[in-house]
Amino acid sequence: MAEHEHEQEHQHVRVAVVGSGFGGLGAAVRLRREGITDFVVLERAGSVGGTWRDNSYPGCACDVPSHLYSFSFAPNPDWPRSFSGQEHIRAYLEHVTDVFGLRPHIRFDSEVKRMTWDGERLRWEIETSSGNLSADVVVSATGPLSEPRLPDIPGLDTFPGKVFHSARWDHDYDLRGKRVAMVGTGASAIQIVPAVQPLVSRLTLFQRTPAWVLPRVDRPISGAERALHRTLPFTTKLRRGLLWGVRELQVQAFTKHPGELGFVEQLAKRNMGRAVKDPALRAKLTPDYRIGCKRILLSSTYYPALARPNVDVVASGLSEVRGSTVIGADGTEAEVDAIVFGTGFHVTDMPIAERVVGAEGRTLAESWAGGMQALRGAAAAGFPNWMTVIGPNTGLGNSSMILMIESQLNYLADYLRQLDVLGGRAALDARPSAVRAWNHRVQERMKRTVWNTGGCTSWYLDASGRNTTIWPGTTSEFRRETRRVDLAEYAVLRPVPAAAKAGREDAQENAEVTA
Repeated sequence: MAEHEHEQEHQHVRVAVVGSGFGGLGAAVRLRREGITDFVVLERAGSVGGTWRDNSYPGCACDVPSHLYSFSFAPNPDWPRSFSGQEHIRAYLEHVTDVFGLRPHIRFDSEVKRMTWDGERLRWEIETSSGNLSADVVVSATGPLSEPRLPDIPGLDTFPGKVFHSARWDHDYDLRGKRVAMVGTGASAIQIVPAVQPLVSRLTLFQRTPAWVLPRVDRPISGAERALHRTLPFTTKLRRGLLWGVRELQVQAFTKHPGELGFVEQLAKRNMGRAVKDPALRAKLTPDYRIGCKRILLSSTYYPALARPNVDVVASGLSEVRGSTVIGADGTEAEVDAIVFGTGFHVTDMPIAERVVGAEGRTLAESWAGGMQALRGAAAAGFPNWMTVIGPNTGLGNSSMILMIESQLNYLADYLRQLDVLGGRAALDARPSAVRAWNHRVQERMKRTVWNTGGCTSWYLDASGRNTTIWPGTTSEFRRETRRVDLAEYAVLRPVPAAAKAGREDAQENAEVTA
């Protein structure tokens, strides 16, 4: 528990940051670099790391190269592999926390229960599991991959064996010699399957939709390379820049010319063909949608694992559980001892939205009932001085989210500067017209992208089929769009003077009496 535990029950800070993953820690570092020290980071767990703390399943690693999946202001010359494992990324975040002196600001074991806007005091009242506080500005950095999604499977509650989600891995349960059902074929599943296949007696993979999988060109980074990066820091920047540039050049194929991705499909099919010789299994594993519509997955071990004799691929989702028998939608049955769900997260319906109450008394979830939307991916109308990191339409299909996070931190920094320039008690509330205009631009650009035209159903889409997740452009475009806050897009709020407030209440009383 952080040292704040013994402070007065109600604390007021200038900025409250929610979450201590990449987004929350990045925000904390940026606040300190802007000279702001009156802030707190609220973390529901007992350590930092966010999704890289929660996801500790066997084989967990990043599918973005290490030197690109790290802060530009905190380069790491000592990444051990070109694609880092979960333990290395988590250690990096712990290192960032210490190097930038963030621990005194972090309040651990402090889950946010509710955040309510106080329009008279122009501040947020925040209820947490460790006590209450208030803040002038809230930065929500809970991230879209923080709340596991479990499907509603009939009979699952009566299953006598072990059940857990990939993001809540039970390390006390030994899979060796067990019959295991793996549900899902996303980014987590393709790492879990090769890691557990040699251990289990039988692995049954329930695949609702096959994924396009390209080889993961991973290798150890040599001691000589690391020494070079330590001695000549510009080489680390150069390596990062090259990795970034290649991905920027790829964006047009995803956003404007999806037909160009056919060549990449052929590479993916050849990758499958090298490992999977059985034509029937190849048919099950071949997608019927354009590559890139769902996230392209990277693995050099997934297909070889599926070709092993102790693995069965069921080309349908899990539909029912009867005792220890799992049943696919196609009628396939298997007896299992454990069920592992790799079924993703609440992305387009983030649970934190149900806990944020805005200026009109509505929750953010109610405001977003028709679909998430936020001005420049950060500010929602009716929620003054509230900003989100990795908000609506800031996700990427082919590059590093750290680039997007840093762009949003630029926007946050200018947002706070604008409040300083305004002086006194002030708040900024995104104008509904500005939010609509921004969202319209994004959705118009989205129409021709592979994510909307590729013929798949992905977690990028919300319940109404609208893509509220992905940014339909380059990371450099997004950086330009978030470099500065345009005050014309915001209403400036000031405290209501006591006399004006009394007059307003009298007028309301008279109106009620007349009525």
